[in-house]
Amino acid sequence: MRFLRTAAAVAVVALLGGCLATTPTSGGGSATAVQGAAAGGTTAGANSSLEKCTETLGTVRIEENTNASWYGYYNSRYRTGSTVPLLRTMVQQSNCFVVVERNQRAMQNLAGERNLMRGEEGRAGSNMGGGQMVAADYTMTPEIMMADKGGTQGRGFLGGLGVAGAALGAVTGSMSSNEAGTSLLLVDVRSGVQISAAEGYAKNTDFGLAGSIFGFGGGGGASAFTNTPEGKVIAAAFIDSYNKMVVALRNYKAQTVKGGLGTGGRLGVQGGSTPAAKEIPKK
Repeated sequence: MRFLRTAAAVAVVALLGGCLATTPTSGGGSATAVQGAAAGGTTAGANSSLEKCTETLGTVRIEENTNASWYGYYNSRYRTGSTVPLLRTMVQQSNCFVVVERNQRAMQNLAGERNLMRGEEGRAGSNMGGGQMVAADYTMTPEIMMADKGGTQGRGFLGGLGVAGAALGAVTGSMSSNEAGTSLLLVDVRSGVQISAAEGYAKNTDFGLAGSIFGFGGGGGASAFTNTPEGKVIAAAFIDSYNKMVVALRNYKAQTVKGGLGTGGRLGVQGGSTPAAKEIPKK
């Protein structure tokens, strides 16, 4: 009997090891991470939950603030790399914006290629003259506001399994939830006016394994939160952010200020020189 209970516990651990984390849910529904490809206005294998535009709204530059505190924390803790590639993929797949290249290293490579073609090494007809770079109409800035692991749930659940549960608890680290909160800002380049802001949220369940009997080192690769599922839950949160932004942009109406933007606003002060101030009755 003892052998059967131990075997059952090991079998359950093996089962959990095969499915380390649930699929992240974006905005309360089921969603996966950014996937598939984009080429021009066509896509292949895109996330079916990604919102799309029938009309492209302009060109966009996607730029992370690498000096922000969240960027250093996020990269040092999770090491899943820049968020820009996945954002560029989802933006192009949505057909809402044309993405322009502004990465510093990539721009250096472009400049180097142009300089090469302008020299004696350039083949005739290469058409690498000036005046061909496309301007960015908007900038999109991502931010991870929160990405962390929730409280432990596993031991209470396993306690109801008796001896088998105790054996399983000995080799199981925890069952907890991963959560990610993200935001996106869209700003008009020419005016500096914020066009749109959106936040997103995603959550999944993580089965962390202590599992030294399976040969994993302390804090090893068995934890879904420290492997690809952590990146997936952040990607799902960005999908949620972007979807909310696209829905808002479909009904976009420019904000207006009487007298024009940047001319003093409507909160005048007595004796001031702005249009709003001049409207204040003199006493």
